[in-house]
Parts: sequence; structure tokens; C-alpha cells
Amino acid sequence: MGRDQLSWWQVLLSTLAAAFGVQSEAARRRDFAQGRPGVFIVAGVVFTLLFILILVLIVRVVLSSAGV
Repeated sequence: MGRDQLSWWQVLLSTLAAAFGVQSEAARRRDFAQGRPGVFIVAGVVFTLLFILILVLIVRVVLSSAGV
């Protein structure tokens, strides 16, 4: 392939930065030059599922403490 691949840490940080809309231009260019789309798709799906699960758990805790 001839190009360096991104580490899992770089993919994780890029996914989190993209989710919150704070991705730098330099990181975006690096991701497009060195990253593979499939890795970012999987990371995005996993992040989304974890985010939804955490929200559901927070809502359940709040509702149970409110006596609902």
C-alpha cells in the first residue's frame, strides 16, 4: 500500500472530534490521506450505539430517582 495507516487511537480521536464538530483541518486531511473508510464507518457506528446506550441509561436513572 505504501502509506502509513492510522492507529486505533487516532481513529478514536478523529471519530470523537467529528462527532462534536471540532475536527481540525490537518486531522481531516490526514484521515482522508491515510485512513480507510471502513474503519471510520465501524468507529462511527460503535460510537453512535454507545452514545444511545449511555443516554438511555441516564434517562432510566433519572426517571427511577424521580419515582416515575
